[in-house]
Formats: sequence, structure tokens, C-alpha cells
Amino acid sequence: MRLQEALRAHVVIETLCVPLRRIAGVDVSFRGGQARAAVVVLDWATLHPVEQVVVETPVSFAYIPGLLAFREAPAVLAALERLRSTPDLLLVDGQGLAHPRRLGLASHLGVLLDWPTIGCAKSVLVGQYAPPEDTPGSTAELLDKGEVLGAAVRTRKGASPVIVSVGHRIDLASAVRVVLDCARGYRLPEPARLAHRLSSGAKPIS
Repeated sequence: MRLQEALRAHVVIETLCVPLRRIAGVDVSFRGGQARAAVVVLDWATLHPVEQVVVETPVSFAYIPGLLAFREAPAVLAALERLRSTPDLLLVDGQGLAHPRRLGLASHLGVLLDWPTIGCAKSVLVGQYAPPEDTPGSTAELLDKGEVLGAAVRTRKGASPVIVSVGHRIDLASAVRVVLDCARGYRLPEPARLAHRLSSGAKPIS
């Protein structure tokens, strides 16, 4: 927890200042004491996959809510090291600032790597929001004691919103825009959806 507090001081919130050419989705699953991290790099203009990496590493940290980054980050870092290309942005299946100590996996990775990152989670870890309208593209602020931690973003009609928050070197408005630009009719934006499939054991994407 002290390390999270220290890393939080290095999170940068700023307008995304790099042109997007490639975006990577990041996800981690767990099986039998192994962490399976998947990274899928997509061309930003087409959202077609151009590279994918899967790495399995032994889990070396206990399951403790709020400290999941310490279980997941080693496998993700190992997968990122194997990439031949360098993505301009990481879209992480997890939290960014929408975390009790404002340092979920997306922010943790962003600070360690000094890369722009976005947290895009399937559920709320901390805070509350009023449900956004059912129209895709609708949003609602995620608040914790008056502090805006992120946004609930409706990506698909009839589906629960995803929780979008700043990871590092991006602002919330840009993060929401990126997630919506990556929506392709599914609940998860395309980079996160493909990474989730791959980490869950699906065949490599052709």
C-alpha cells in the first residue's frame, strides 16, 4: 500500500500528446497458479490486429483486493517485453485512478513504463455513478466523496457500462473518447475484447 501511495504521486494527467498509430489491449487471467497475460496490438486506423503475445508466469503474490496489480503486472511486463512493435497507448482491462489508492493496474503499468494508459474495467472497485442512458456513447461520472475518478461508459445498448479511468499520461475526456472510438458493437472496446479472449485461452487471432 505504501508503494502504491508512492507511485500514485507520479501519475500524470494530461491531454494525450502523441499521435495514435497503434493501440494495445492488455488482459490477464489466472489458472492453477499461473498468470496468463495477453497483449494484442491493433492498427489504430483499422483496429485490425497486427501483433499478439501471450505469456504465462507463476503467480508470486497473494490475492488481496486492491493489490491485484502486484499479481498481474509481472506477467504483463513479460508480455510487453516480447513485442516487436511499440504501441502508443495501452488499453488495460482493469482500473486506473478508479481505485481506493488511485493506482489500479493501468496506472501502475503506466507509471512503471511511462506510457499513456487507460483503465477500462468491467466493474466498479470504488465510487458510485448514476446509470448512463442506454444509448451507446452515453456516460456518467464515477464519483467517490465528490471526487471524479472516472466515467461509466455505455458502449452497447442493453449492456452494462464499462468503467473508464485515467491510467497515466492521458485525461479522462481523451480516455473516454478512445474507448468509444474502439467500440465495435460489443461491450468491451476492441483492443480489450481481443486481449480478454486471448488471455482466456482462445486460439491466436488470425
